[in-house]
Amino acid sequence: MDTPLLNERDIEFLLYEFLDTESLLERPRYREHSREIFNATLQTARTVAEKHFANHNAKGDANEPRFDGERVHLIPETQQAWDSFAEAGFLAAHCDEEEGGLQLPEVILRTALAYISAANVASAAYPFLTIGAANLVRSFASADLKARFLGPMLEGRFSGTMALTEPDQGSALGDLRTTATPADDGSYRLRGQKMYISGGDHTLTENIVHMVLARIEGAPAGVKGISLFLVPKFLVNELGEVGERNDVQLAGLLHKMGYRNTTSTVLSFGERDGAVGYLVGEPHRGLSYMFQMMNEARIGVGMGATVLGYQGYNHALNYARSRPQGRLPSNRDPLSAQVPIIRHADVRRMLLAQKSYVEGAMALCLYASSLHEDQQTAADAAQRKNAAQLLDLLTPVVKSWPSRYGVVANDLAIQVLGGAGYIREYPLEQLYRDNRLNPIHEGTEGIQALDLLGRKVPAGGLAGYQLLQGAIRQTLVEARDCQSLGKQAEALEQALQQLDETTLQLMGQLQADADRGLANASLYLDAFGRVVLAWIWLRQALAAQRGLTGTLSESEQSFYRGKLQAARYFSEWELPQIGPQLALLSDGNGTPYEMEDAWF
Repeated sequence: MDTPLLNERDIEFLLYEFLDTESLLERPRYREHSREIFNATLQTARTVAEKHFANHNAKGDANEPRFDGERVHLIPETQQAWDSFAEAGFLAAHCDEEEGGLQLPEVILRTALAYISAANVASAAYPFLTIGAANLVRSFASADLKARFLGPMLEGRFSGTMALTEPDQGSALGDLRTTATPADDGSYRLRGQKMYISGGDHTLTENIVHMVLARIEGAPAGVKGISLFLVPKFLVNELGEVGERNDVQLAGLLHKMGYRNTTSTVLSFGERDGAVGYLVGEPHRGLSYMFQMMNEARIGVGMGATVLGYQGYNHALNYARSRPQGRLPSNRDPLSAQVPIIRHADVRRMLLAQKSYVEGAMALCLYASSLHEDQQTAADAAQRKNAAQLLDLLTPVVKSWPSRYGVVANDLAIQVLGGAGYIREYPLEQLYRDNRLNPIHEGTEGIQALDLLGRKVPAGGLAGYQLLQGAIRQTLVEARDCQSLGKQAEALEQALQQLDETTLQLMGQLQADADRGLANASLYLDAFGRVVLAWIWLRQALAAQRGLTGTLSESEQSFYRGKLQAARYFSEWELPQIGPQLALLSDGNGTPYEMEDAWF
């Protein structure tokens, strides 16, 4: 391919220099693996991505799924992509060998999946949702449900969805209206409607397993009365045989600005006798179970936004190096050769901004994946607990920061290409449209902001926040010993101090008036994210500085110096923007909050 899906050298750097992924081989679960196996897995993912996903990215965008009243029609390449993904074993890659899995570490799996998303984020949605739904079944379903549904999901015979949103209720899940009535055989009959259900209907698989939130009749109001149900498109008997159609109907397809090859559906449950559903776990605990899939999806959305931004950056970089236009301001000779536009300072500025966003976001997402791994397989209980708390705190940032700045990166990429950027003959305009969905997918930026400031930071007496502080301060100690990074370390230390002071003030504001205290939560999320990304970049800079030792090729020196320059850019251009943000927050600025409806 002319433009790479990702940067191979960057992936290697992030896995083995920024993160010490090779050290996972010391853990009992991975002792049969090797770095060579990890790399071979990534190569397989890249091959699948290039051959079976990238080949129809534009075609799927131009030829949306179509519903003829009886069945959904997708372009045939989507089926080939599903089959190749399943045959490669990626649906079960993270599972134990006795479950038919490859027993891969989470960080290797998520890196492999990043190639798939970079190739075709819309077709990637079908298997990615299935992995999340299968994990939910695996964690909380009864032995009988696992026997009937989990194996086929991991094999690729069944796919999966998450069905939360309703036409009248978006993120306010406590007000959902879908009901579940107990039946004599121990199952339930569900009635209601769900909307924006990605992958909700198609013919890629024999069956679709919907993970549905509903309220059992008589359940408590609010989120404490929500239960989780497994509702198949086709009923499955005790022998695992697929039978008659369940009472789940496709009411229609929705037409999105991006991710067009992913069916976005309105589903009706129980138009006749009620959709047969099976309770997963205990009654009224469904939302806590579903948060497992939601949090996985949030990190997945962050990674999807990252790789779309990364693709845009790669295209813009290639274009800027090959497109001659104009001359430098110091050259007044009209007969002299034009220069590639990368020679123009403003183009380099835009490319460096993109590099800082996408490579920073990729490092953040892989760091989150390493925390997910540590909470499962770290050596001792304290490490596992700390990893879980840190991941819980950072999940809103992992979802929202790449989603916001991945779109900004795509916008800058379009600008680099100029007129070529906004015509469909180039991929930038599709990348932008696809990525614009991500600030909304799996909870809007405002929802993530409320989660961070209202729940995650105060949780456990700021326990997770204090862990993050400790991790950042440890990096600062390392950076102070590196003379070339001293200025960046000082800037981050000052920013962390400002964030700490503002956070404590906001805790007081929340106690005094929760509505007013949370009114500017999105501003806090952005400032918090800038501090986290500055830390991530300082860690990358430390790794790059270590890499510069010894005899290196010119390309290796350039790679590391590019990392150091991007880290410097983020510290000097992006991090200082928290100053006015934190000032508004500390003052409890009420200008937006005090605006009244009638004044608009």
